Amino acid sequence: MTTMTTPPESTVDPHTGHGYITDKARYLARLKRIEGQARGLHRMVDEEQYCIDILTQVSALTNALQGVALGLLDDHLKHCVVDAARAGGPAGEDKLREASDAIARLVRS
Repeated sequence: MTTMTTPPESTVDPHTGHGYITDKARYLARLKRIEGQARGLHRMVDEEQYCIDILTQVSALTNALQGVALGLLDDHLKHCVVDAARAGGPAGEDKLREASDAIARLVRS
């Protein structure tokens, strides 16, 4: 009879224990505001408001989304990547590559 050992906590469920979880309410509040900004943009276009005013709001919305993205990236690096790097091996290398890919996507956008 073989005994099963429990895998390390970080590999049990990929959807628990993320770095942002302690700030989840703050992220949700920010996303709710961003959602409102997007609805406002829609309304501005629908009401045929001045182009520059719309572009100003697009810029504000873009900056708000970038703020969320950078916060999530920071949390990911501080928690998920650090934990995986401490564990070492292929899982650590995968997390580092994953973080690099995410940074590359953010830089391109």
